Amino acid sequence: MTFGDMLPTSLIFSMVTALLLRRALVCAADALGAKPAICGASPAFCGASPGQGCGIKTSPVVLEEPPSADCVVSYEQLKAMLSSRSVQLFDVRNPDEFQAGHISGATNVPLGDLVDALKMAPAQFKQQFRVEAPSKQDENIVFHCQRGRRSATALEIAHGLGFTRARHYAGGYAEWAEREGGPSQ
Repeated sequence: MTFGDMLPTSLIFSMVTALLLRRALVCAADALGAKPAICGASPAFCGASPGQGCGIKTSPVVLEEPPSADCVVSYEQLKAMLSSRSVQLFDVRNPDEFQAGHISGATNVPLGDLVDALKMAPAQFKQQFRVEAPSKQDENIVFHCQRGRRSATALEIAHGLGFTRARHYAGGYAEWAEREGGPSQ
């Protein structure tokens, strides 16, 4: 008997629904560039102004510690890595965001799929994402999203799974598109 067998189906459904709603709220806030607002006593990504309650109860995505400077890649560093083809660049935005525009050479691995993707066997990863699987020893793994929030979360996930040399591009696609002059395919 597994842990899942001991839980009522309705509880599992409620938990999954809550997680999906939370993910949708965080992704929407990130895409809109919203700053965390205080809703009641806890921070939430709901778009409300600070001090204004919105009535939505969410749990925020909060990093234990902000990424250290050596875990962050600048625009200039990423541009040099791409030009020398010495980067494994993973875009953790949703597929529709990726299709609307992305950094050339990036592989789309949505944040919600990242844990499973990083645990895949190399052959399975290559079959699903059409690139070589990253290795825990690789120093050239870089995550990015729209504005840096989801990629910071991706970085925390990767570090937790043993990819301790991974980094993230905090400027995200928003900075890249602005500096490069528009969407890239």
